[in-house]
Amino acid sequence: MATTNNDTKVVTGKIRLSYVHVFEPNAIDGGEPKYSSSILIPKSDKATLKKIKAAIAAATEAGKSKWGGKVPGNLKTPLRDGDEEREDDPAYAGHYFLNASSKNKPGIIDLDKIEITDSTEVYSGCYARVSLNFYAFNTNGNKGIAAGLNNLQKVADGDYLGGRSRAEDDFDDDFEDEDSFLD
Repeated sequence: MATTNNDTKVVTGKIRLSYVHVFEPNAIDGGEPKYSSSILIPKSDKATLKKIKAAIAAATEAGKSKWGGKVPGNLKTPLRDGDEEREDDPAYAGHYFLNASSKNKPGIIDLDKIEITDSTEVYSGCYARVSLNFYAFNTNGNKGIAAGLNNLQKVADGDYLGGRSRAEDDFDDDFEDEDSFLD
């Protein structure tokens, strides 16, 4: 059976973004610069998880042609358990996560489907829906399934991840100029 793009494409429910590089590509460990983000999927979002697992299965089936007709025993898959693999990071608790990337800049829109061009609007900690495409790879002996980042829709603000605060939260409203000694 031929695999179609619909078999490997997923639009998530409400997820949280981490390690966001969607306005400028970022090179990791000297590799090729790519647009990317870590996608945190609540374990309670059974519908999104079911779609992702089905897309990974479809990409695995399609990948057999890249892997000599069979699925490798050490196949790497993108969906990981945040409680097990990122227990040091409270943002990942209660979530599955995957890393998605693309050589092409993703489309970025808001709830009204208006393009977001301000890079401060989409950040690690905000909530979004993401369009992903899962595909098989065979690179330098590594065989697996990867997640391609297509587009994202910001759906809500959230607390910054990594300890950064918002400027409007850092400054109170009762500033008084104390330079009155100049009077």
